[in-house]
Amino acid sequence: MKFIIALLAALTLANGAAVAGAEECAVPPSLVASDNALTRVAQQIKEQHHLDVSVIGTGSSTLPGPDGAQFAYPARLEAALKQQLPGTTVKVTTHVASRQTTAQMVAALQKIMADDKPALVIWQAGTFDALSGVEPDTFSANLAAGVAAINAAGADVDLLDMQYSPHTTAVLDVTAYADVMRWVAQEHGALLFDRLEIMRHWSEEGVFDLYAATKKYDMARKVHDCIGRALAFQIVTAARLTP
Repeated sequence: MKFIIALLAALTLANGAAVAGAEECAVPPSLVASDNALTRVAQQIKEQHHLDVSVIGTGSSTLPGPDGAQFAYPARLEAALKQQLPGTTVKVTTHVASRQTTAQMVAALQKIMADDKPALVIWQAGTFDALSGVEPDTFSANLAAGVAAINAAGADVDLLDMQYSPHTTAVLDVTAYADVMRWVAQEHGALLFDRLEIMRHWSEEGVFDLYAATKKYDMARKVHDCIGRALAFQIVTAARLTP
């Protein structure tokens, strides 16, 4: 278990060729497209000129170091949404704790929804369930219950699946858990941000060298920035808004 966790942690230290421009964060449209609309997001923006987003996740939703939060994808998402939605006040609130199963995150949902009152919840899940050996059927039931609870509290959901790392793929197969997230999103009218395939695409296209590892955080910050940009694009598009 410690070996696998260490390999996952190595992804946040990945380093490679510089990626400077937003155009180099490009994602195939098929990986961010969805037939499901973010109606609550659109409504909050239209009626209040405001957008509240809550991010729920584990360690892969943050970055190490005292300034890690400002470079992690939730902060980069907030910056990208503000850029794409002029005239709209955007607030992204994070609820991130390492080594949490989906069941543990579901238990915290009621308080999060009451405190934040978000129109959108971005829910990063699956990795620690896979590491902990939670059965895919159990993971599916917990995830579906959480999505239903978020919807009942008045928010849309965007499920965010696992990171891709060529190092961990050989020792930890997350395919079944990624498939569960895709199925739950389809069944409950949620979005799926397919981080697993998006990062695989960047790796295969040579945008990021995810094979290399270093104690520097430059590449991890660039990956998170690209994820934040792609998330913002997906949200604005699914809410039927004009960037």
